[in-house]
Amino acid sequence: MGKGAFLGEFEQLVLLALLRIGNEGYGMVVRQELEATTGRPVTIGAVYATLARLEDKKLLSSWRVAPEPHRGGRSRRFFRVEDAGRAVLAETRGMMERMWDGVDVADEVRS
Repeated sequence: MGKGAFLGEFEQLVLLALLRIGNEGYGMVVRQELEATTGRPVTIGAVYATLARLEDKKLLSSWRVAPEPHRGGRSRRFFRVEDAGRAVLAETRGMMERMWDGVDVADEVRS
């Protein structure tokens, strides 16, 4: 894996959220999954910026669906993790596991 190919923490979380929700989700559902799973607040702007960045990197793809028929219905943009996204996610996980191997932070914490 080349320089700059590893994922940042939030990029990993967004890809994992997409995979957790069935690999076909839109921004608000990704945000809800992130908040529910991590317990941290997430802005929708951060989600969409990250989705766009991951799509630019060809790690996911997107498509739009027609607006819902009810009043005020809007089209939604759905996202799917591509094979390249799965591969870089697996490589990033492997790198982190190698870094954690032999480290026990519980022994290092001092009160």
